[in-house]
Amino acid sequence: MNISTSSPTGLLGVISGLFQVAFLLSLVLLLTKVAQFYLRRQWLLKALQQFPSPPSHWLFGHKYEFQTDQELKQILKWVDKFPCAFPRWMWGSEVLFQVYDPDYLRVILGRSDPKAMIFYRFLSPWIGEGLLLLNGPTWFQHRRMLTPAFHYDILQLYVQLMANSVQVMLEKWEKLVTQDNHVELFEHVSLMTLDTIMKCAFSYQSNTQLNRLTPEGRLNHRACELAHKHTDQVIKQRKAYLQEERELEKVRRKKNLDFLDILLCAKMEDGSSLSDQDLRAEVDTFMFEGHDTTASGISWILYALATHPKHQQTCREEVQSLLGDGSSITWDHLSQMPYTTMCIKEALRIYPPVPGIGRVLSKPITFPDGRSLPKGIIVSLNIHTLHHNPKVWSNPEVFDPFRFAPGSTHHSHAFLPFSGGSRNCIGKQFAMNEMKVAVALTLLRFELSPDPTRVPNPIPKLVLRSTNGIHLHLKKL
Repeated sequence: MNISTSSPTGLLGVISGLFQVAFLLSLVLLLTKVAQFYLRRQWLLKALQQFPSPPSHWLFGHKYEFQTDQELKQILKWVDKFPCAFPRWMWGSEVLFQVYDPDYLRVILGRSDPKAMIFYRFLSPWIGEGLLLLNGPTWFQHRRMLTPAFHYDILQLYVQLMANSVQVMLEKWEKLVTQDNHVELFEHVSLMTLDTIMKCAFSYQSNTQLNRLTPEGRLNHRACELAHKHTDQVIKQRKAYLQEERELEKVRRKKNLDFLDILLCAKMEDGSSLSDQDLRAEVDTFMFEGHDTTASGISWILYALATHPKHQQTCREEVQSLLGDGSSITWDHLSQMPYTTMCIKEALRIYPPVPGIGRVLSKPITFPDGRSLPKGIIVSLNIHTLHHNPKVWSNPEVFDPFRFAPGSTHHSHAFLPFSGGSRNCIGKQFAMNEMKVAVALTLLRFELSPDPTRVPNPIPKLVLRSTNGIHLHLKKL
């Protein structure tokens, strides 16, 4: 007699059969994943066999060797034993090839390997597919179109905008030190650089610095919200204005072009313009790179000068002889402060704003010592470790601005605060100008000293930060 599936016994049989099928499928999937894991790990072990590394767990890699807030120190401990590079196992079948040798870096940065999106993919929803994230011919085309935006004729017009933003920050600090002489730099400097970028990107006079900050850790989110809020609106308004050719010619003849003006006027080789999506991505990328990285650089430079009062005073005297009371600072002044520039570069060596860069090898590579890697390896260019490598810099932990004195020499790829090769930072001169303006005007108004109870602890995120902030005591001059 047939058993109906409508009976309890028949229904249980069907359910049991489904569970068996599901179990078998899960088992097959698990075995497939295990096989893929094994084969990938074996391929990596063979690919990296020329490069020894510290002992690692077969599954957890070097996870337990790295505490979150001690990563930079741990890598530096291994530089002597692994002088050029070593594989850092993230887990069983994922590895980052850590590089901190200038000859190795020169070879890698001389190629056109794409960015390793494992480092940058979380940025895409925030800044879109702009110059930072693009690869291949599209990147080259955008780079060519953006280059005129960083010509010195344009950059010199930004100096006064930078100075105005810095003065707003310093006035805030003057009010703060009447109550307490202690300031956490990074939040204030971040708002100042955001204010500057808003002015330079779309000629937008914001009150960003005068508003209260959002809770700690939300500053990047706030910056992106502000950028997105205004970018689309401004692009729409500007494009409507430029519908007529005669208006476009008026914009091209403007004395004070902003970043968006230049992008709107730019043409590709086929005569077409950037789409609204590309415009937004490039403006948002400029906002991010010109805001967050420069804020990190300025904050760490001021900290370095605070911890080296003799160098700070020498810089101050140089700036005083050049600017007097600092009521006006011009483009020409920026090339007339050599000692201050040396100190800025030395601070960028010790505290590089971008501590690492990621690439994926698009083809095999052979290094100067004959060792090689195959296509597909993810390479982490460890700039912080390069700058602290005792085989590259003598006494690397010592603050010595004379490393960058006129006539001094070092390896072409020993100092890379703005990366190198064809994908170096397109805005490096913009950033250096803003750093010089901020440092010069700050030293004219304040004497800086460190807070011994809150020594910053650098941590290598996309931008170099401190786990406990960057705290200084300020004395009004």
